[in-house]
Amino acid sequence: MPGIKRRRPKLLRTPLFRLLAINLAMGTALAVFLVGGLLWLDPGGLRHLIFTDRSPGVALGLLLFGFVVTFGSTAMGSAIMAMGQREADDDEPHGPRGLVAQRVDRR
Repeated sequence: MPGIKRRRPKLLRTPLFRLLAINLAMGTALAVFLVGGLLWLDPGGLRHLIFTDRSPGVALGLLLFGFVVTFGSTAMGSAIMAMGQREADDDEPHGPRGLVAQRVDRR
């Protein structure tokens, strides 16, 4: 319908939450990709062990959950730590000047 503007929920308008949600989604996608790769490559008979179990969904879910927690939190943490960096391509130090090597005169 033209003329009707759809508003995003209030939580999605918060930039920090959006940053964390996007990076969590990227980490989850990477985790799904890696678990799929492990099942496809079958190292050490892992695929065979999982799918011959009585409940392969539980084993697959636990494996995927571990990967999602690991890669999701890594992506979110690296995004938080990179927030203070500039986007410019300069190689100048970002801290206060003169604190790296100050000359101390002892007399």
